[in-house]
Amino acid sequence: MRHRVARRKLNRTSEHRKALRRNMAQSLFEHGQIRTTLTKAKDVRPFVERVITLARKARSGNLAARQRLTAVLGDRAIIPADYREEYENMSDAARKRVLRSRSGRRHRLGQARAGEKFTALSVIHHLINDVAGRYEDRPGGYTRIIKLGRTNRTDGAAEAVLQLVGEEESPGSVTRPEKTARKRRIESRYAAAAKALKGTRKSDAPAKDAEQAEASAPAETEPEAPESESQGQDEPSST
Repeated sequence: MRHRVARRKLNRTSEHRKALRRNMAQSLFEHGQIRTTLTKAKDVRPFVERVITLARKARSGNLAARQRLTAVLGDRAIIPADYREEYENMSDAARKRVLRSRSGRRHRLGQARAGEKFTALSVIHHLINDVAGRYEDRPGGYTRIIKLGRTNRTDGAAEAVLQLVGEEESPGSVTRPEKTARKRRIESRYAAAAKALKGTRKSDAPAKDAEQAEASAPAETEPEAPESESQGQDEPSST
């Protein structure tokens, strides 16, 4: 029994679990949404909520919140989306110049310097200035979980999309699953049966109308003879 056992273990050690949360949170802040299993999304969501709250405090000038944010989340270098392919084809020395300046300090603002075409952006800087700035008037609930109508092919785990509120772009994979062959056969049988039943009802309708008309019509009776004629026949003639 899991008495007094909080949170999900995810079949990982504590160090592995913390690293997983940090990496998923950084990817969420970088891309705006991530696709993962439903269990991981539910586990990472509270961590992301607390990190964004720290970023809001750091944005207001709280130095302790910024230091705590760096210690908890880490500081990943974000490569601009337009230059990612070019960055992958660079040599190690060129990558180092993109990530760090000549003094050895990491580039944080993403502004091209020292003759470089582009430089990296700090995820902490992006979180405090861009992400947290959208939630200044929001008391909480910075993320949403969208369940996908399918499961992982490897282990059959349910998949979901963890998304920042305000990223209104569709996840792209939230589509209704295709109907199986068995379901299509069942629907065609039901449609054929309903069509046949509707046809029999239409053919029975004229016969029922005729029966109702006959039942409602008055019974035919023989016409009675006029009184004058009957009286004239009964009286004897005077001659």
